[in-house]
Amino acid sequence: MTEKTYTVTGMTCGHCVASVTAELSAIDRVTDVSVDLGTGAVRVASASPLADESVRDALAEAGDYRLVTS
Repeated sequence: MTEKTYTVTGMTCGHCVASVTAELSAIDRVTDVSVDLGTGAVRVASASPLADESVRDALAEAGDYRLVTS
């Protein structure tokens, strides 16, 4: 089991949280998603490490959300 926290921009409401949660949860091997709307922190737990590209693609599918990379 792995866990990673991402920073996501573009979320402004509960609908955004629900959309992001649903799309990330649909990624194969994802076991849990937790979103903090106030900070933009999105914690994703999965059976094995995920490629950032998979997360980025799921966010694009959910709406106009962006994965912040450092």
